Parts: sequence; C-alpha cells; structure tokens
Amino acid sequence: MSLKRRCEHVTEGTHEAGSGTLLNKIYTELYITEGQSEEVDTQHEVRQLERTSQKNIQDTPIKCQDIFKVLSEQQRHIRVVLTNGVAGVGKTFSVQKFSLDWAEGLENQDISLVLPLSWRELNLIRDEQHSLLSLLHVFHPTLQKIRAEDLTVWKLLFIFDGLDESRFSLGFNKHQLISDVTQVSSVEVLLVNLIQGNLLPSALIWITSRPAAAYQIPPSCVDRITEVRGFTDSQKEEYFRRRFSDEDLSKRIISHIKASRSLHIMCLIPVFCWITAIVLEDMMTRDQRGELPKTLTDLYSHFLRVQIKRKKQKYGGKQRPEELTEADKELLLKLGRLAFKHLEKGNIMFYSEDLERCGLDVSEVSVYSGVCTEIFKRESVIFQKSVYCFVHLSIQEFLAAVYMFHRYTRKDTVVINQFLKYSEPATSLDDFLRRALMKSLKSENGHLDLFVRFLHGLSLESNQRILGGLLDQRNSHPETIQKVLNHLKEVSSDEISPDRSINIFHCLMEMKDQSVHQEIQEFLKSEKKSERRLSEIHCSALAYLLQMSEEVLDELKLWQYNTSEEGRRRLIPAVRNCRKADLGLCSLSETSCDSVASALKSNHSHLRVLDLSLNTLQDSGVERLCSGLESPNCKLERLRLIECSLSEISCGSLASALRSNPSHLRELDLGQNQLKDSGVKLLCGFLHFPNCRLETLGLSDCSLSETSCDSVASALKSNLSHLRVLDLSHNTLQDSGVKRLCSGLESPNCKLERLRLISCSLSEISCGSLASALRSNPSHLRELDLSRNQLQDSGVKLLSDLVENPHYGLETLRRSWLKPVTSRSSAASLTDHW
Repeated sequence: MSLKRRCEHVTEGTHEAGSGTLLNKIYTELYITEGQSEEVDTQHEVRQLERTSQKNIQDTPIKCQDIFKVLSEQQRHIRVVLTNGVAGVGKTFSVQKFSLDWAEGLENQDISLVLPLSWRELNLIRDEQHSLLSLLHVFHPTLQKIRAEDLTVWKLLFIFDGLDESRFSLGFNKHQLISDVTQVSSVEVLLVNLIQGNLLPSALIWITSRPAAAYQIPPSCVDRITEVRGFTDSQKEEYFRRRFSDEDLSKRIISHIKASRSLHIMCLIPVFCWITAIVLEDMMTRDQRGELPKTLTDLYSHFLRVQIKRKKQKYGGKQRPEELTEADKELLLKLGRLAFKHLEKGNIMFYSEDLERCGLDVSEVSVYSGVCTEIFKRESVIFQKSVYCFVHLSIQEFLAAVYMFHRYTRKDTVVINQFLKYSEPATSLDDFLRRALMKSLKSENGHLDLFVRFLHGLSLESNQRILGGLLDQRNSHPETIQKVLNHLKEVSSDEISPDRSINIFHCLMEMKDQSVHQEIQEFLKSEKKSERRLSEIHCSALAYLLQMSEEVLDELKLWQYNTSEEGRRRLIPAVRNCRKADLGLCSLSETSCDSVASALKSNHSHLRVLDLSLNTLQDSGVERLCSGLESPNCKLERLRLIECSLSEISCGSLASALRSNPSHLRELDLGQNQLKDSGVKLLCGFLHFPNCRLETLGLSDCSLSETSCDSVASALKSNLSHLRVLDLSHNTLQDSGVKRLCSGLESPNCKLERLRLISCSLSEISCGSLASALRSNPSHLRELDLSRNQLQDSGVKLLSDLVENPHYGLETLRRSWLKPVTSRSSAASLTDHW
C-alpha cells in the first residue's frame, strides 16, 4: 500500500502542490527495445535522439512488465537489467508504472518485494555507514519489522533509478567483499556487492541511467540491456490529442511539429512534448502575429516568456504580463549560473549547498511562483532534505546559454575567459561564438553541443526580443550576424571528429540560415553531382541529411564527391545509413575510424561492405575500428584494408575483435601491409575459431615468408575452416613455402576453391607439389593463379593435365599475364572475381 501511494500520482513538468495526476490516467506505453542502439559516449543526447527517430525493423521491442522475463531459448536467467535512455525520455515513468502494477497485483506477482532506491536520494547518505538491512529501514519505514532471514529467502527486486544522478564513485575492481545483510559498511560498498551478486545473489537488480553514465556498471555484471526510446510517431499524436479537448487545436499543433524536423525529433521525449504543448497552445489561442517557433532557441525563448506571463496573470502585478521585473531577471540569471556551472561538470541534480554557491536563496526558490516552479523543480526526499533539478536537461542547457550570453554582453571577461580558457578576451560577438564553438567541437562527449546551438540562436535579435530585455541587443547588428554566419560556413575542423562537425550545420539552422540546407537539397536533386563543388559545411549538412534519410543509401563512394579532403572527412558519418561504403584513397587518418566504428556498433547500421584501402590508418586506426567490429550489432560481411600502413599489431587487434563477433565477416583483404609471419599466425588463429565464417582472405604483398605457409596450412586442415578464396601473391614463399602449404591443400577438410600465388619466387618444383596435393584432394580447387613465377614447361604440364582431366575440379590455371589455360566454360565466371 505504501508503494502504491508513492507511485499512483505523477507530475508533468512541474512539481507544484496539487498538480499530481493519476499515473494510469496519463500513462502512454513507451517504446522500449532490448539491446543498446550504439556507442553513445561521443554523442550529445539530441544527436542520439535523431538516430533513434529512424525506424528500424531490427529493433527488438520489449514491454516494461517483461523486463526480467526470459524471452528466448538463447537467454539465461535475467538477474541484472540496465535500462538506458536520454534525459526525460520516460525511464522513471517506466519504473513507476512497473512498481504500481506490482503493488496493485497486476504484474510480476512472483516478486515478493519491489524496493525503489533512487540515486538522488542515496547521494544524501553517501558518507554514512549502513548494513543493507538498515538501509532498507531508512528508505522504506514500512519495512521496519523485516528480518535478515526474510531478505535471504524472499524474491526481491531492487530498483536503482537515475544512475546519471549518482555522486558515488563505484569501485567494482577493489572493494570489501560483503555477503551478510547485517554487515555494516559504506553505502557505496553495499551497492557494488549487491549489483555484483555477492550480497543477496538471488535478488533482481534494475538500474536506469542516461547513456553517458551507464559505463559505470561493468558489462560482466549485466544480463540484459534495454533502451527507452520515448514516443513513436503515433504516440506523439496521441499525447497531443489527449492533452487538448479542442480537436482543431491538436491537429494544428501536430501539423506544425511535423513541419519542423528538429521539433518533431525532440518530441520523442515526453517532457519536450509538454514544453511544446505549452508554447504552441499559448501562441495559437491568442492573436498570433509572429511566426510560430521552428528552431529550438525559438521554442525555449517562448517557453520562458509564457512562464513569466503565467506568473503575472496568476499573481497580478503592475507590470504588463509579458514584462520581466528586475527580480525575475535576477532569479533567471542566478538559475542560469547554476545551470552553466553544473553543465560543465556534468551534474543535473543539485542540493541546497549548490544553490547557495550560486547566490540562490533556498527559501526564495522554494516559494517563488510561476517562472521558477515551471522550469526548476524541488523534490522532498528522505530526512526532509530537498533535491533540485531543471525539468529537462535541455532547459538547463538553454538557461546556461542565456547566462553566458548575458555575461558576454556585460563584458564579464573573468567568466568568459574561464569558460573559453583564453588569456585574451573575445573582441567581438563573432570571436566569442567562434571560440565557444571550437571548445564544444573538441569535447569528447559533445556535452556542450546543444548549449552552443542555443548561444548562436540567442545572437539573433528576434530571440533576444522574445526574452524581454534579459539580453542586450546592441551586439546583434545585421553585419555582425553575417560575420557569424560566414564563419560557420568557413570554419576549419580538420582535427575534429566528423560527428562533432555536424553541429556547425545545426548552429546555422538555429540562426535561421537556410541557404546551406537549400543548396544541399538542390545538390541531391541534381543529375550531375560530380560537377558541383561542395564546401566543408555542405558536406556536414549532406552527412546529416543522408544519415537521417528514411531511404538507405545503397553505396557511398566518398572519392566521387567534388570536395576537399576535410570535406570528405565530414561526409563519413553518412556511413550509418548505407549498405556499402567505399572510403578508399580519401586521405583518411586513424581518427576517421571512430565514426566508422560508431556506425558498426549501431543496431541501426545497414553497413555490410566497407573499403578503407589506401588510407594511412595505421595500427591505431584499426584498433579504433575494431571497437565496432567486436560489437554484437556489427553485421559487416566484407572488409578491405589494402595499403593502410598496418603491421602485425593490427592482425592481433582484428583477430581479437573478430573472435568477439565472428559469425558475419565473409571477406577480409589486408594486402600491401607489413603484416609479416607473426601477423598471419595471429589471423590464422582466428580461422580455427568455431564460429568463424571467413571465406576470402587477401594477404598479397604482406612481407611473408615460407613460415606463414605453416599457419595457413594448419587453418586449411581444420574441419572448422570455411576458407574458399586465398591470395598469397607477391610474397617470397619459395618452393619450400608452397610445399608446406600443400599439406593443407591435400587435407580432406580443405574446401579452397581459388588460390593466387602470383610472383612468389616459385619454380617447377612447386608445380609438382601442387599437382600432388590436388590429386590427393581433387574435388574443390577450381582456379589457380601462378603468374610471374619461373615454372618451366615441364612444371606447367603437370598442372595442365589436371585441368584437362574431368576427374579433377581444377578448371582454370593462370601461368602468365596471357590467356589462362581452361577447358570448361564455367571458368569464365570464376575469373571475373580475381
């Protein structure tokens, strides 16, 4: 009953007294999938939302109430579930719905106790000592009579909601081992032992987190990963229809959202739907003369304005409803300072001491009506302490931008220079925004991306005017704005991740410059694309539009685009939405592999063929690429890394990655790299792996000797080998090497169909070895290429006789650059593959 009372009411956006609504009345089923969409640490959550918005038939949906149920024969018992999802997407609502259904006797009745423990509450006792039993007594007073022996026999579910709000340093490697529920230790040690299964090994654990914080839980501790995706398109429409009784109004709002891609994407998040509804309802139900908001900066500026107006209408005052008083401005800027300081630190939850450091009177915030309660909420938790947060991360980012822009207009060089890390003050608006942009581009996790987009949007006089004097408009002259736009179109980002660079295009869109977008739309419609020169900003825009397209690109040929080397790099993120990617000879470096790896990790990726040949990737680049190859989401079938400045180190990385995810790759070409015998030995070890399905292996000109032939022969002898095509050309194998290779060819397990030994320093002795091996295992080898070797006629005749004899499978023999010896018509189709 206690849990039912705790979960049956919810608040949307604000936590004002009396604003609670029955959860079952407003709850809309969220779209939850099993598995994680991709590596997310390097992307701002808005970028993750953009990818989530793409429909994907590969997703495996899972219902909230089935989160601990075994859904297939391949799955084992599910003990620990980690649920990811961007801020405001509905993770806490899902937890609340699960708990309420259990408390009402509707679902998961095999569980004895559901025990919610939010990280924001646990933070308040992080320095205290507890046993697990006493911890439950503190957080759930109704369990005061529970005994230690009860915990060991009952089926318990611990729910740790909001890992991203945690201020613990979870140490899973070095900690005290605890298995007794009455043993006292630090809260952090208790939690780690509970998650690892040392403490109550039969208890179920459910952890929710924003993606960037989920890394704190080791994969070895997790049995199932799920992702809350938010609202589907139909659920977005259902939300607005349910919210407004006026059917015409809901239709107009839905129509406007669909017309703006950025708004439509953000409406995946339930909280953003609430923000959008507040703004559009206000603007559509009064005498609306201005343009409806199309950018995020527009929308958030109007949202702040609407909250100010509501406060004045509710509590009266001498000012016009839209006007900001000095007290309003002061409070908003203090909130902005809090937002900014903690955005840099990555904090989204605040406590009383955090507010006080930013000059906010806690009692003032608690009682301040209107503006504050709609954008900044206070929750009472245990010990009568309070925790604060913005109603959504994007509001924190917006207010942080408002604060920083205000500091710039007030020439606060101390604050600006601390942020930008420059000794010289910014000389102009263009200079300030340029430096802020470059700082965000260099961020590893993109945590400043949306903040910088808001900064650029706030530079427009139209948005400053909406905010009613909060920002100084003197800096936003048309010629100044044009300088900012020109810089965005010309900024160099050759040392920046291609994914980061896309945010430059978004900054342009926030400033309502549609020129680049229109030019790219014209380019996509053009029949003579190769004749049109693309600038770097064009390439960022094109990369964004291609990967956001509902149509999957069949093939991306990077070298075909008429642009600079940097422009080609900026196009790389488009590989996320194509089947084949030819990125060869495009002056790519190791850093380019990060975007490709990210694409391979995504379960949205359609990539099956990848060619990175003739780029200086080096071993470090292949190591980055391997983080994608080893992902269970990677379905790559063909990989070419010809002449990429690789050594045997890359062979170790590839072999290790492919052992983790061995079942998809069919073709691997590593020709013209210094792999040496030691590298080939590592690769051939992978060929022995039970789930290896590799059929084609290219090792031409890899500085191999006869020693490598032992490794290859061993793989060919294996009954696990699927190898059908092998290229060992341009290596000094000599006759002794071929003799060793033949011990594999003559094995009944060998299924090789095509073998290339061009320019391998062979004589007629090798012909004898090969002829003998093929007589022992006559049925498989179809084509043999021995061009540019000193074979002599006598040696060639031994093999030619096999071609003529229908008892043997050999159909084509190449001995020079002349026409091959062949007696069967089927050989023509085979030679096309060389």
